[in-house]
Amino acid sequence: MSNQNCRICNNPLNVTFVDLGSTPLANSYLSADQLQRMEPIYPLRTFVCEECFLVQVEDFETPKHIFGEYAYFSGFSDSWLEHCRKYVHMAIQRLQLHKDSRVIEIASNDGYLLQFFQQEHIPVIGIEPAANVAEAAEKKGISTVVDFFGTALAQKFIDDGIKADLLLGNNVLAHVPQLNDFVAGMKIILSDDGVITMEFPHLMKLMQGCQFDTIYHEHFSYLSFTTVVALFEKHGLKVFDVEQISTHGGSLRIFALHSQSNRFEQSANVERLLSEEEAFGINQISTYHNFSEEVKKLRRGLVSFLIDLKDSGKTIVGYGAPAKGNTLLNYCGLDQDFVDYTVDRSPHKQGLYLPGSRIPIYSPDRIMETKPDYLLILPWNIKEEIIEQTNFIREWGGQWVVPIPEVTVTK
Repeated sequence: MSNQNCRICNNPLNVTFVDLGSTPLANSYLSADQLQRMEPIYPLRTFVCEECFLVQVEDFETPKHIFGEYAYFSGFSDSWLEHCRKYVHMAIQRLQLHKDSRVIEIASNDGYLLQFFQQEHIPVIGIEPAANVAEAAEKKGISTVVDFFGTALAQKFIDDGIKADLLLGNNVLAHVPQLNDFVAGMKIILSDDGVITMEFPHLMKLMQGCQFDTIYHEHFSYLSFTTVVALFEKHGLKVFDVEQISTHGGSLRIFALHSQSNRFEQSANVERLLSEEEAFGINQISTYHNFSEEVKKLRRGLVSFLIDLKDSGKTIVGYGAPAKGNTLLNYCGLDQDFVDYTVDRSPHKQGLYLPGSRIPIYSPDRIMETKPDYLLILPWNIKEEIIEQTNFIREWGGQWVVPIPEVTVTK
């Protein structure tokens, strides 16, 4: 039983989804001088609401503490940037955006996406709570408001005469503790015939692929399409279309507008996916009970596999320093006894250490220097991109290990 109530309907949370033990915050990377200090750790338990079926973690830290200074910069994945470029092209065509339109992105990070709208001379505003990340966007010439989004900030925009013709957010909905205030704010800031698009990891895919590592304290909620449709309806917004996309192990992109707007008719995709989730059992508590056992089985398999490699004298290094990797490593009890180091393309992470496991983070150049036998891909959702970038490890017989949804080895 949780000490808090459901984020959407305020019901008591009595049903555990999965308990991943106690871990540090997944993005709380350590500097060398912090290695001699204790790290704050928090229980990482998820619960499912018996009424709205929102899967959610308990709150232990405020968003201000988690996101006030953030280590994640979106602009360092080539595949993600290409995904955003294609989205912008689609949005301009489908929504007929032009130089008099207004695009507002919530959690705009370093301007990774808005830069493509700006290149098409479409006015943009970013909203980003992490000041250090927002600074990177401002250097690209992207106007960015440093704040958390909700009804209060939405009203400030309205008071200044600003509304969104396209309001978008990629992988932000899961990061919001006050979901009702957040969606109510979107209703306020949206122009009369404006459109909202939101992308978020799909809870059904998380369960089907045993993607437990996508659970961490910064992800307050884990969302099904069924739950999101009901949440938006509660606040006077209707979802008129949905796309299933491959990002982050399987995500959804929803399209919504004011309930009273007739600009777009509802796509058949909406009822199709609602029916698919119903057949999966998304509205049945029994569906959620088996997930925990699948996670334990995956942990045992991965640890056993890595023990066998180390016992045979093999060297293992990581690729990437994503939040999901920290959940995986800490839940499985993997540290430098197993993984010598990890590498990351982001200079903002190089020279730091992973929280909990304290594995050092280097530039990818180090792989050529040490020639490891195995590369453990932590951001498995972009494994094809990583394998292509590190194809050179084949020169010495190096192989790649992908841990999710089960341990697989690629030569």
